[in-house]
Amino acid sequence: MNDRAPLTIEIVSDVVCPWCFIGLRRLERAIALVREEQPDFRYVLRWWPFFLNPDTPSEGEPYLPFLIEKFGGRERVEEIWQRIREAGAALGIDYQFEKIQVRANTLSAHRLIHWAQQKGDATALVEQLFKGQFQSGQNVGDRAVLAELAAACGYARSEVIEYLASEQDVSLVRSMEQEARTWGVTAVPTFIFARQSGIQGAEDPRVLAQAIKQASASTGA
Repeated sequence: MNDRAPLTIEIVSDVVCPWCFIGLRRLERAIALVREEQPDFRYVLRWWPFFLNPDTPSEGEPYLPFLIEKFGGRERVEEIWQRIREAGAALGIDYQFEKIQVRANTLSAHRLIHWAQQKGDATALVEQLFKGQFQSGQNVGDRAVLAELAAACGYARSEVIEYLASEQDVSLVRSMEQEARTWGVTAVPTFIFARQSGIQGAEDPRVLAQAIKQASASTGA
């Protein structure tokens, strides 16, 4: 029986970051690699907010025009999308960028993740948000959409609607995002292991697995 404490893995991410979805899948593969050597390895995932586009209007704005301006043209956007599609396809992610109409403000989504995390592991909800954004083209800044996605994960729709309609945890989530930046996080996804080491970027599962094993050995997890 494994009586060691589980290793805490913190993930700083944003639900409108396509590489964060890839990062989650690569982390899952990394954990599977670790368990090949340590079948009883245990861990806890904790999610931290990051605002990839902090200047996004609260109601959002058109998605493709923003990307065209940011990257200097439609052709460049298509190249980036294709690279992400190829990386995602290897992990079972079918990106449907053409379906996305709105560049979403993610404050409400991060509040929802924080709310769910007070009840347990929020990873299933985070994955549902990624799927809503990148595979269905849903506006993950819209509270009704968020309530629908949360309900699909078993959360009470009415509770979600009531929570998101309030101002609860708005300041807290913003301060959490700022705290993550004080750790040196400048890009997402960033993986932090037992607050001792970290990896920035959706790294290869083998790289993540090695970092997990090192953190596990140093903490006794």
